[in-house]
Amino acid sequence: MPSTLQSILILLTCAVMAVALFRTLRLPSMLAYFLMGLLLGPHTFGLLPDTESNRELAEFGVVFLMFSIGLEFSLPQLFAMRRTVFGLGGLQVAITMLLAMGASIALGADWRAALVVSGALAMSSTAIVSKMLVEKVELNSRHGKLTVGVLLFQDLAVVPLLILIPAIAAPGGDLAATLGLSLLKAAITLWVLLVVGKKLINPWFDLVARQRSRELFVMNVLMVTLVLAVTTKIAGLSYALGAFIAGMLISETRYRYQVESDIAPFRDILLGLFFVTIGMLLDIREVMDQIGWVLLLVVAFIVLKAFIITQLTRRFKHETGVAIRTGVMLAQAGEFSFVILAQGEEQHLLGGNLLQLVLAASLISMVAAPFLIDRNGHLASRLSRSYERNRKRWVQGIEQLGNQLNQHVIICGYGRSGQYLSRFLTQENIPFIALDIDPARVKEAAIAGENVVFGDAGRRVVLEAAGAARAKALVISYADEHSAMKVLHVVQEHYPNLPVIVRTWDDSNMDKFVEAGAAEVVPEVLEGSLMLASHALVLLGVPLSRVVKRIRLFREERYQLFRGFFHGLSDYDLEARDEDQLRLHSVALPAEAHAVGKRLIDVWLEGHGVQIKSLRRRNLKGQEPSPDTVLVEGDVLVLQGTPDRLALAEQILLNGK
Repeated sequence: MPSTLQSILILLTCAVMAVALFRTLRLPSMLAYFLMGLLLGPHTFGLLPDTESNRELAEFGVVFLMFSIGLEFSLPQLFAMRRTVFGLGGLQVAITMLLAMGASIALGADWRAALVVSGALAMSSTAIVSKMLVEKVELNSRHGKLTVGVLLFQDLAVVPLLILIPAIAAPGGDLAATLGLSLLKAAITLWVLLVVGKKLINPWFDLVARQRSRELFVMNVLMVTLVLAVTTKIAGLSYALGAFIAGMLISETRYRYQVESDIAPFRDILLGLFFVTIGMLLDIREVMDQIGWVLLLVVAFIVLKAFIITQLTRRFKHETGVAIRTGVMLAQAGEFSFVILAQGEEQHLLGGNLLQLVLAASLISMVAAPFLIDRNGHLASRLSRSYERNRKRWVQGIEQLGNQLNQHVIICGYGRSGQYLSRFLTQENIPFIALDIDPARVKEAAIAGENVVFGDAGRRVVLEAAGAARAKALVISYADEHSAMKVLHVVQEHYPNLPVIVRTWDDSNMDKFVEAGAAEVVPEVLEGSLMLASHALVLLGVPLSRVVKRIRLFREERYQLFRGFFHGLSDYDLEARDEDQLRLHSVALPAEAHAVGKRLIDVWLEGHGVQIKSLRRRNLKGQEPSPDTVLVEGDVLVLQGTPDRLALAEQILLNGK
C-alpha cells in the first residue's frame, strides 16, 4: 500500500492530466475524476487505497458543494420563480421518484434502497446544464428559465433527502417516530442557527473584514462553514445540512461574492476528491457483466425523465417545443445523484449489483448529456412541427419589419441601455429594429408601438431577417461576453462590412472584442467613472469647458472613433450653432465609386475642409491610413467636418464631383 504522500502525488499527477484532457474534449471535469477513481481504485489497478480517512476527507467536498448552493439561495429569486420552482420542479422530483421507486420495488429491491435510487435518479446536473446554457447563450430563453427553476428545486430537495436517508437507516424502532424525531431536530437546529446566526453573522464578518487580512478572511469562512457543519452532525443530521445553512447566512451579508470567490478553490479540489471516491466504488467487472442492463437503464432513464418533464411543462401551458427542450436539458443524472448514492452506501441501504447498476447508468447519462443538450433545439424541431412553424413565423415577423428598413441600426437587447439608445435614434430620425429574447419585454414594448421583436441576434437567420445586409450599424447593448462573441462571429462571417459597437462591463476584454471584429467597445465602468469625475470636478469649481476638454481627451485615448472629434478646438463652445459643429460621417465605397482604385492623396479631401479619421475594412478596427493607401471596394472612410463639407466630400468620393 503506498504512503499518504505517494497517494497524493499519484492523485495530483493523474488529476492534472485527466482534467486537462477532458477540458480539451469539452467534457465535464467531474467525469475525469470519476475515471481516475475507477482506474486507480481497488477494483482495477489498486493504486489508491479505499480508506475511511480518504472518504471522510472527500465528504468535505460535499460540504462545500452544499455551502455553495446555500450561498446562491435567494428568497426573492424563489418567490419570483415560485410557480416554476415549486410547481414544475416539485412535481418533477415527486413523479420521477414515485415511478423510479415503484420500478425498483417491482424488480425486487428493498423499499429503502428504492428510495435512495429514486432520489438519485430525480436529480440533474446543475454544473453541466448551467455551463452549457451560458455557452449557448440560452440562460434567459424560455426553456433556459424553466430549466434553471427545476434545477433550483432539485438542489433544495437534496436537503430533506439527506435528513431522510439516515432516519430510515436507523435500526429498529418505529419508522414514523424516527422520521418525526429527525424532522423535529432539523427544525430546531435550523431555527436556532438561522435566528441566532443571522444576528451574529454580520457583526462577526464586519469585525474580521476590518482586519484587512485576506488570509484571516478565508480562514474565517472555513471556520464558520465547518462549525455549522459539525453542529448539525452532532444534532444527528448531516455535515452537508450545516454547510447549506452557513451558505444561506453568508448570502445575506455584503461579503457574499468575496466569499464565493475565496471558497471556490477549496470546493473544487475537495469535490474532485469526492468524485474520485465515487469512481472507486465502481467495479468495472460487475458493470461489464451486466452491461446490457446498464445500457437499458440509461436509455429508459433518459427517455422517461425527458418525457415526464416535457409533459409537465406542457401542463404548465408552455409550447411543446419549449417543453421538449426543457426535458432534454434535464434528462441526465447529476452531482447530487452521487451524493445521495454515497449516503445510501454509507448507511448500508444500497450495495452490490444495484449500486453498480445505478452508478454506471448515472455516469453514462452524464457523459451523453453535453451531446444531447447541444442538439436540444434540433430534437425539438424534429419532434414538434408546431415549434418549427412558430420559429419560422417569428423569423417572418422580423423579416416583415426588417424589409421596411434601410440604412438602419440593429439593437441587440432591449433592456435599459437599448431603450435609451432607441430614444436618441428616434430623436435623430434614424430607423432601428431591436431584437430581444425576453418575451415579456418584447410584448410590453410591442404594445407600446416600439420596433422590437423576439429573436436571438446570435443566429444568422434572425440577423438576415432584420436586414443586416442593409443596416448601417449593429449595437450590442447588453454586457454578456459569450452572447456578444456569438453575435460578432456571425456578423464577421456573413456581414463583414457592418460596423458593430459592443457594450461591456469593464475594459478587461476590449482587445478580445476588437480582435473578434468590433468597430468599437464601450466599457460601462469606464463611462460611469467619467461621468462621476465630470460631476465631481464641476462641483469643485473647475470650469465646465475644462472638464469637457479633459473628458474629451481621455475618450480620444480610449476610443478610436472619438480621436480628433474636436480637433482644433481648445474649448468646447456651448453656444455654437449645430451647422458649425464638427461631426463624424461614414462613407462606404461601392464598386462603382469614383474613389475606388485611387490613393487617398489623389482624392485630397483635406483641401475641401474634411479630414479622414480612419479606414475600416471587413469590420476590422479603424486604421489611420497613409496618403498612399489605395482604396478598394467595400472600404468605409470615417470623415470629420461640418455637415456641408461632409456632404461635398461624399459626392467627391462617390461621383468625383
